Amino acid sequence: MKYAVLTVLSLFAAILVIIPIPWHWRARNIPTLALMGWLFSVNVIYAVNTIVWNGTVENKIPVWCDITSKIRIGSQYAIAACILCLCRSLEFIAANRAVFVDRKSRFRWMIFDCCVCFLIPCIGMALHFIVQGHRFDILEDFGCQPTIYNSIPAIFIIFLPPLIMAFVAMGLAGSAFYHFFKLRLAFNEHLAKYSSALTAGRYIRLMGMSVVVILWNTALYLYNLILNVKLGLRPWTNWADVHSNWNRADQYPLAYATDAYIQNVVVYFCAVPVSSLVVFFFFGMGEEALKEYARLWKWIRRGIFRRRDVPSSSIKPSLSCYTYVSSFSSNSDD
Repeated sequence: MKYAVLTVLSLFAAILVIIPIPWHWRARNIPTLALMGWLFSVNVIYAVNTIVWNGTVENKIPVWCDITSKIRIGSQYAIAACILCLCRSLEFIAANRAVFVDRKSRFRWMIFDCCVCFLIPCIGMALHFIVQGHRFDILEDFGCQPTIYNSIPAIFIIFLPPLIMAFVAMGLAGSAFYHFFKLRLAFNEHLAKYSSALTAGRYIRLMGMSVVVILWNTALYLYNLILNVKLGLRPWTNWADVHSNWNRADQYPLAYATDAYIQNVVVYFCAVPVSSLVVFFFFGMGEEALKEYARLWKWIRRGIFRRRDVPSSSIKPSLSCYTYVSSFSSNSDD
């Protein structure tokens, strides 16, 4: 495989990005859970594409391409939307405008986060059909690619919304940092009013992850917008013309692609795995993560030694595996 390193990178990133999910699930942190879910999905898509279409442009799995092309469009909205929701929460807390005063208000906040992190990307996927000139493209070694009819409507539907959300997120992040440094000496006490689990260290990690991911992706969004405008916008004539011969899947061998084009594809390919590694660095290497790893190791070690202490004559062969699992589950909360 010519781009085997990209396959390995995607699979590695997919595994790492879901490791912090359990403790964020317990905290019901919707933006971070949604971000990890979207990044995991796209990493898996990238890995499958590079394996299935290694050295070929054959249209092997059309339905897979239809679905994954839409998910990739949605992920552009989703990454910016998730960071926007996270920065909004952090800014509200830092500025003493948090609304987590009771269960009902917290539920409304979670509903809002779910709508922004999932509904907006779904709307973007639906609107993509307006500027989807044909079903999809297949690029050798990289697999299915979403298609965009490069026009003024595409600017407003595909390129600008993620960029606007990214700029808003950066503004909220800047405001959150301002309030954090303003209250830095008493910030732990300030956070305790809203969440006993959120410390200054965790707050900084959330802000750091948000800033790094949003800056990295904003640069790519902006570069992508400028590049597509430079390539030239096509005139929007009418619906029938834009969607003529819509069912086709264009195929592009790399032999006909320029080096600059391939470099751009590789850079955009790496955007999601790199974002996933950033998320793991901030969430998978923090204090709470290390405590989770220690708990997991303790649980495994306790189960292994307990298993060794049970006399072999007391275990029925047909039920041994169930006894083993039961001994773990009954002590998982110790």
